[in-house]
Amino acid sequence: MMRRITKAGLTLAAVAAVSFGPGLAQAAEDAAALTKALPEAAVSLEQGLRAGEREGKPISGKFEIEDGALQLSVYTAKGGKFSEVIVDHKSGAIKEAEPITGDEDLKDAKEQDEAMNAARVSLSDATAQAVSANAGYRAVSVMPAVKNGHPVAEVRLTSGTTVKAVEQKLD
Repeated sequence: MMRRITKAGLTLAAVAAVSFGPGLAQAAEDAAALTKALPEAAVSLEQGLRAGEREGKPISGKFEIEDGALQLSVYTAKGGKFSEVIVDHKSGAIKEAEPITGDEDLKDAKEQDEAMNAARVSLSDATAQAVSANAGYRAVSVMPAVKNGHPVAEVRLTSGTTVKAVEQKLD
């Protein structure tokens, strides 16, 4: 199932951030904050994706730091409309669901929906497969895309300060 695996340490991201500018510095800071906050999440990404199904078909999901706090965000599609579903990372309950209206977010949601319309494997199943094949790692994000005419999902995994991306076929 897996086609490509890449690894990168967060310390490498921090070095690159200092070397190449403030945008990368913020990305490294966010990655470090996410690594520090992730242990407080009792809910896995796979569980968050399944919870999001109550609002529509999950088309992507990720743990992120929003306003200084850990958040589990799932984009969903239903009836040609898109929502961002915030899942409580401790209980798995849906905290809120808001329509996606921002230009860039809406563009991303449409591309993700296109990939998932061609998929035969759900994002929660693809994520579970990636985690199962990488003992000791936890999924922090899953993003679908169409590559070479086939739907795939990039699953980002973390173990301590090590981060890697695994590509899972969705067809």
